[in-house]
Amino acid sequence: MDELRELYQQVILDHNQNPRNYHELKEATHKARGHNPLCGDQLTVYLLMDNDVVKDISFVGSGCAISKASASIMTTVLKGKTRAEALKLFEDFHNLVTTGQTDNTKLGKLAVMAGVHKYPVRVKCAVLAWHTVKNALEGTGETASTE
Repeated sequence: MDELRELYQQVILDHNQNPRNYHELKEATHKARGHNPLCGDQLTVYLLMDNDVVKDISFVGSGCAISKASASIMTTVLKGKTRAEALKLFEDFHNLVTTGQTDNTKLGKLAVMAGVHKYPVRVKCAVLAWHTVKNALEGTGETASTE
């Protein structure tokens, strides 16, 4: 189990240091901002929707390693998903980081964030990007906050 935990930590560090899809998406059809006042994390998520499918997704912002890694992994997982699939993944991911329970067949690479549940303060960091993308998908126009 220690080897698995170490692998997960390496994946998180890699996504923090080399975030995927980290740029402003000029042709975005949906956009939302997110803020975690406790940690100071701030980000903007951009979506290019084609009918009901996430054709492209990106983010920009600053934050702690957990926040940035979570956003990076999220963008790789949501690309190509329908709005309904993305919202379901939001629920599954939220459950993962609050309880640590995972079904690896359902969550795939998102399982690297399972250990976050042991650090309640870090849960807000991990879910910030997800709350932000949910707002973008739902078109609320509100800034997502983990407050």
